[in-house]
Amino acid sequence: MDSAIWTEKYRPQEFSEVKGQREIVKRIKAFVELQNIPHLLFAGPAGVGKTTLALVIAKKLFKDRWHQNFLELNASDERGIDIIRNKVKDFARTRAIGDVPFKIIYLDECDALTREAQQALRRTMENYTQNCRFILSANYSSKIIDPIQSRCAMFRFKPLGKEEIFTIIEHIEKEEKIKINEKAKEALYDVSEGDARKVNNILQSSAAISKDITEETIYSMASVAKPKEVDEVLKLALQNKFIDARNKLMDIMLNYGLSGLDIIKQIQKEILNLDTDNEKKMLLMEKCGEIEFRMTEGSDEFIQLEALLSQFVLYGAKK
Repeated sequence: MDSAIWTEKYRPQEFSEVKGQREIVKRIKAFVELQNIPHLLFAGPAGVGKTTLALVIAKKLFKDRWHQNFLELNASDERGIDIIRNKVKDFARTRAIGDVPFKIIYLDECDALTREAQQALRRTMENYTQNCRFILSANYSSKIIDPIQSRCAMFRFKPLGKEEIFTIIEHIEKEEKIKINEKAKEALYDVSEGDARKVNNILQSSAAISKDITEETIYSMASVAKPKEVDEVLKLALQNKFIDARNKLMDIMLNYGLSGLDIIKQIQKEILNLDTDNEKKMLLMEKCGEIEFRMTEGSDEFIQLEALLSQFVLYGAKK
């Protein structure tokens, strides 16, 4: 199914559609029932329900007139000071249509706004409080200037838990008439890292290949190596089989199209499952961090991964 059609079909209408954020929803619901909300700041990782909750707030407050009273802007596209001075200010200075005395401006990814734009936004929030409320969404609240943070009620969203991800998977499975086995569901949860949007995109890609979705399909669509394959590489290295471990790692990267940074994250996860003492695990984890830093600074990823494997071999030899 086309993602635009899917989004329209499942456009959020109720607070119950926001999964995994029970306490936040409870507090927001109380604001909506009073028909009075403060400026809000939603902080948290991608795909956990920030935009969904903002849409539900608008629909519950304004009913059929929510389109006229709700302005959504993606600050990563429109991040300059002119957008705040013109588009936002023009919308904020006009009165709301209907019974609710204010409009809502939803600024998505507002941590991408320049500092100058954030300063202009601060003044706009101050001057038009009577007519308008702001809902700001950010992945990293630390990138929002303190004067804006102090004007907002802060809500920190968390990644969705296993139960919530499984509920979403089962809902899609039922609606789209596809079959997803238990191992595939576990793989989806592992790959998505609590991101509902990622679950939807991977399932959409997988369903295009087959209506019967397996663990193999999920890993190939998500461009992620199977945990047991990464585990095998680490065990080979710890057994002093450096060349075998290196060849196996290169095969995995080529087969799944992984970059060095992709595979280093998976190695870091698998270290915790190794059958070795905790001190060695922590030392290997530290090496992972060092190699990841070198990669981000521009070092050759293959040389750095070989250096990491050599550390595993040395620790294995000490054992």
